[in-house]
Amino acid sequence: MKRSAALLTVLLLTSVAGAGCSGDDGPSIVVYNAQHEQLLEEIAPLFTEETGIEVELRNGSDPELAAQLIQEGDASPADVFLTENSPAMAAVEEAGLFAELDPATTEAIPAQYRPTSGLWTGFVARSTVLVYNTDLVDEADLPTSLLDLADPAYAGRISFSPTGADFQAIVAAVLALEGEDATRDWLEGIAANGTVYDGNNVVLESVNAGESDMGVIYHYYWYRDQAESGDVSDNTELHFFGNQDPGAFLSVSGAGVLASSDSASDAEKFVAFLTSVEGQQALADSYALEYPLNPEVQLAPPVKPFAELQPPAVNVSDLDGATVVDLM
Repeated sequence: MKRSAALLTVLLLTSVAGAGCSGDDGPSIVVYNAQHEQLLEEIAPLFTEETGIEVELRNGSDPELAAQLIQEGDASPADVFLTENSPAMAAVEEAGLFAELDPATTEAIPAQYRPTSGLWTGFVARSTVLVYNTDLVDEADLPTSLLDLADPAYAGRISFSPTGADFQAIVAAVLALEGEDATRDWLEGIAANGTVYDGNNVVLESVNAGESDMGVIYHYYWYRDQAESGDVSDNTELHFFGNQDPGAFLSVSGAGVLASSDSASDAEKFVAFLTSVEGQQALADSYALEYPLNPEVQLAPPVKPFAELQPPAVNVSDLDGATVVDLM
């Protein structure tokens, strides 16, 4: 009886183990995700529902995951890399770790928002803006250029968050457009003039509370708060720089397939989903309020229309994150 019970236990355990493994036999991909975790937790299940391909998200920051990919090289378990900002994509591209994407995957995205190499593509973007307290700043007195914020006239009046990849991408755009000497001078000026906070949302809160007159952020922080409650934005407005000023920079979130992927076809399907009308509409309908880059999809009002933005022409593969970190 003991032998029979033991045999029955083994059979039951084998049966359970087999049942547990059967669900693991389907297609799956690993995504190193530096975009907003909440956003991908909304989008990835839509892709799985359509394709049957499971998505495992491994979340981190732009520089953290880019450095990890470069260290792992061909041994990386990642199939896809997603970022908030393009300098991290450029770093992985320079390391030779991306596979070339099918033109059918990238052609939905305008050429200025993807590299000429075809090794990755943008899929959403965020506009640099200046948020200002309407009780402290008259619209007529707003700066005409982001570079003006280094002027002594703005001493003690500005705030920004240099601690994350967001601000580093803005500095990378200044570097690409103005050169290293001008970028160093600008950084020295805003460091002298400004108050440093940890996070764009904290910059927004500080401006709303009147702790600083104005702050550099991305557009969606303000629009999200307005859509939710306005608790940290009701005393403020946004100033969009124009005329291809560095302050009108559009930071592009990138997506690429790793050359070392063992599931390259499924990984490509995921990137293609992100650039498709269906995927872009899902991004537009999400909480994120980032700009879809497929021209067939637009954010709903009251977000400033994408067509009205006047960003500078910046080659997304040329944004030099390493030099930016050294300068900062």
